[in-house]
Amino acid sequence: MNRIFTLLLTLLTALAATAATKIKYPGGRQYMYRLTLTDKKESAYRLEAPTHWLSAKSVERRKRQGLKLDSTDLPVSPGYLKTIRAHHGVSIVGTSRWNNTVVVHTNDTTVKAQLVALPFVRQSELVWISPDSIDKEQPKWTYRNEFNSWDSIHGEHYGNGKEQIESLHGQRLHHVGLRGKGMTIAVLDGGFRNANRLAAFSNTRIAGCRDFVWPLRQPTDDEQIYKGADHGTRVFSAIAANFPSVLVGTAPEASYWLLRCEDQQSEQPVEEDYWAMAAEMADSAGVDIINSSLGYNDYDKPHKSLLLKELDGRSTLISRTASMLARKGIILVNSAGNTGMGPWKKICVPADADNILTVGAVTPQGINAPFSAVGPSQDGRVKPDIVAIGSPAVLISGRGTVVRDMGTSFSTPVVCGLVACLWQSMPNKSASEIINLIRSTADNYQSPNNIYGYGMPNFWRAFMIGNLK
Repeated sequence: MNRIFTLLLTLLTALAATAATKIKYPGGRQYMYRLTLTDKKESAYRLEAPTHWLSAKSVERRKRQGLKLDSTDLPVSPGYLKTIRAHHGVSIVGTSRWNNTVVVHTNDTTVKAQLVALPFVRQSELVWISPDSIDKEQPKWTYRNEFNSWDSIHGEHYGNGKEQIESLHGQRLHHVGLRGKGMTIAVLDGGFRNANRLAAFSNTRIAGCRDFVWPLRQPTDDEQIYKGADHGTRVFSAIAANFPSVLVGTAPEASYWLLRCEDQQSEQPVEEDYWAMAAEMADSAGVDIINSSLGYNDYDKPHKSLLLKELDGRSTLISRTASMLARKGIILVNSAGNTGMGPWKKICVPADADNILTVGAVTPQGINAPFSAVGPSQDGRVKPDIVAIGSPAVLISGRGTVVRDMGTSFSTPVVCGLVACLWQSMPNKSASEIINLIRSTADNYQSPNNIYGYGMPNFWRAFMIGNLK
């Protein structure tokens, strides 16, 4: 994941707190393969009874937007999964019903040929090899549950976050009672250290958490997401913090699912599968909006890194999945990427997906942040879609301190929360309608380009126009 332009102080602090010792990956060399299946036979699941695998909230979200379920919504065939599990030394990591894929784990490479020979397996792809070594320990960070006196801005409700919400006219939504109440947001990220303990989130509704990264031990302990990296904590704070005079996020009254799908130990294609699993779980739980401050373009060898021609919203599994979300009634708000100053320069996946809001970063003066990845997509669509303050944004760290950090990772959640507030005011509009409304009321809509996209959103204007129709 590209996060190369975070503040130097953040990097130095993390390095100082982290044990540098590496240990050999336990259990010897291991592998994961993505199996693409041919169909969904040998299954009792039927489209006529979706509540057998989707929540009532998920079904209602589709009905409200006039969206029908289709074959992609059906779970992967239980009969096929049973046959796969019967192979010695094979375990199932997870599935994607939208892509009809299964990720399997094994330490025996000869199993691949056996699995590909199954009549219902279309193809197999190596998506993960265990790294030679891993970090021995996660950072042992203490945290504060009280803010320093200088962290507060007396008499200012939004505290240090005033500028980033006012630049998008979001405070005006809050003033008319639109603060995200009744909306559910899933945050897909790489770790939410101490997010269940910090004072900034003491008034925040966390509906649940889930860890999709293949664990080093079984069973999976979802609470581990609160002990790892704090990138997700910082992202979460821009949306959900609710500590007046210090930091109030853009949707303080929404409910949240915190989902870890980014592996901090390596950069491999299986993270696209983790992301898809997390997005589909969010769909099943009935979320309305997904915030994803993640992006991929360069994988560890021997995996092939992406090519620019693949930035078409269809070529990669993660972007195909992202492009389906609006058709399922969900808005995806995704970071553009921080590759603008490197040789890649372009947006990362899944920022190239169709019918989402890809967010770039600007300074408080509205000037393009040089690290912010540029568009367009390879099939000519405007990217990024919009921009917001992310150079820097004001956030809460996993230590419970107020920090200023740079990246499209942090401009994205500022937007995401206001999408929830806007949609709260017009719940009968579809995901696609809300996305188009936000684009059409941004300040560069008449002349979009590959740096600012449609420009800075004006959420008050979107509210006024949207509620007139």
